[in-house]
Amino acid sequence: MGTRLYVGNLSFDTTEDGLRAALTEGGRSVKDIHIVTDRETGRPRGFAFAEMANDADAQAAIEALDGTDLDGRTLRVNEARERQPRGGGGGGGGRGRGGW
Repeated sequence: MGTRLYVGNLSFDTTEDGLRAALTEGGRSVKDIHIVTDRETGRPRGFAFAEMANDADAQAAIEALDGTDLDGRTLRVNEARERQPRGGGGGGGGRGRGGW
């Protein structure tokens, strides 16, 4: 079990302070919270990552908060997984632009 949690299905109105209050309820310690925002608009995307102080606090937060209501939304709380490498690469077509 790791100490990094994924918190999903957040209300767009949930603040870092509100999320921190929910995670620290019952004496749990939170090191850091990051509510993910859209790059272009700056609006929250509805999920966050929280770094708990230790494994026991992380597990207790999952058990206490997964499936509970915060700001009118049912939270989804679980251990964060490592980001998977994105496939693809890119590159463009490479068609010529010339004409006859």
